[in-house]
Amino acid sequence: MGMTDPIADMLTRIRNANRARFKSVEVLHSKINVNIVKVLKKAGYIGGYDIKKNEKGYDVLNVYLKYPDTKNTIINDIQRVSKPGRRIYVKYDQIPKVLNGYGVAIISTSKGVITDKEAREKNIGGEVLCKVW
Repeated sequence: MGMTDPIADMLTRIRNANRARFKSVEVLHSKINVNIVKVLKKAGYIGGYDIKKNEKGYDVLNVYLKYPDTKNTIINDIQRVSKPGRRIYVKYDQIPKVLNGYGVAIISTSKGVITDKEAREKNIGGEVLCKVW
């Protein structure tokens, strides 16, 4: 049986690994997951990522988490907004601010997967994939 929401699966794995303070986590490899991880890296929420093959020969995305010190985490929470059962699309002037600009909303647009700030600057809307803070 196939997975119905691979983006939510990736976000849940990152959230759980972050709370357990793992150094890295393996997630399903797909184009959209790679693009979301690129945005998270650019925004400074993760340390990096690479693509490897697992023991069965499938590509997996290895996400490296980062922590500022022994008590705190950089990612406080990560939430899926648009779901397969209910897609959330916004125009450029209705893009939500996450924690008054302290967090990041990741948006899938016609110009690729970008942050809410970049979408406002380029005046393009799209599907709000997730929020990170």
